Parts: sequence; structure tokens; C-alpha cells
Amino acid sequence: MEAADLICKWVGAGLVLFSAGGMGLWYSWQWKKRLRTLLQLRQMVYFLKGEITYSHAPLPEALERVGKRAGGGLGRLFVSAAERIGRQEGETFQEIWKDETEKLAGQEMGIVLTGEDVEHLSGLGEHLGYLDVDMQERTLLLFLEQLDDAILYLKSHQKEKCRLYASLGMMGGMFLVIVMC
Repeated sequence: MEAADLICKWVGAGLVLFSAGGMGLWYSWQWKKRLRTLLQLRQMVYFLKGEITYSHAPLPEALERVGKRAGGGLGRLFVSAAERIGRQEGETFQEIWKDETEKLAGQEMGIVLTGEDVEHLSGLGEHLGYLDVDMQERTLLLFLEQLDDAILYLKSHQKEKCRLYASLGMMGGMFLVIVMC
């Protein structure tokens, strides 16, 4: 009977260590995925700026082109916003963009963004839909500056945060094993 209890204890301790370490690695992975998502968003906004500024494409057409070019969850955001604008149901671009970014935040489409990221993305729609080309370009440049600040922070702290998450996961697991045994 004691041998079975000892085996169960060791198996439980191993599972706690494994799961706590996995959780630390998951948080590290989330950090990296958010960075990749913001880099993709920056590239898409540059494409959107080019479509509006140089191609003089109307906003729905520019959004659709950029969304189809990029693909993924962010691409679907741009394409669905363009489709809703094209339906002309009496909504302003600001309402459409805010609604679509809220859908993006609520769905799990492989997109890792914080509430602050979604708020900044939603704020882009407040000034983009009704301005002339010059003002739209300036709005996009301001958004790109904010995005670059977030990307710089993520890049500069990536190594230390990822290492911290992984080590805290393992240390937390060891602490739980010690306390429980």
C-alpha cells in the first residue's frame, strides 16, 4: 500500500512540475506571438497608407486589398470592415471599425492582443473614415508611431520576460511540490 502511495506522490509531483513549466512556456510563447501580431499589423498599416496615399484608393477598396494581401485574423478584420462599408447600411466607419475590432478581441483567431492593443486599433477608426487623403495619412502615421512604441517595448524586454516566465513556471511548480509533499 505504501509503494502505491509513493508512486502516486511522485507522479503527482511530476505532473505539477510539468504543468507549471508548461504554463511558463505558454506565457513566453504568448509574448512572442503578440510581437509577431503587432509586426504584421504595422506592415498592414504601411500597406494601407500606401493604398490610400499613392493609389488614391477609396477606404473600402484599400482595406479589402490590404486584408486579402495579409490574410489571417487581421486580414479578415480589414476585409470584413470593407464588406460592411460596401453594404452601406447607414453606419459610420467609426462604428463599423469599432464593432469589427471588438469581434476580433472576442474571438480566438490566433491573434494575441492585449486590451490596450485592441483599444489603440479601435481608435484608428475614429479619425480615418471621413478625412481627406492628407489627414488619413497623418492619422496612419500617428498610429504607426504608437505601434512602433509597443513593438520596441516588446522587443527590448522579450529576452528577459520570456526567461522570467519560463523560470517562474518551473520555480512555482517546485514550490507547489515542496509545499504539497
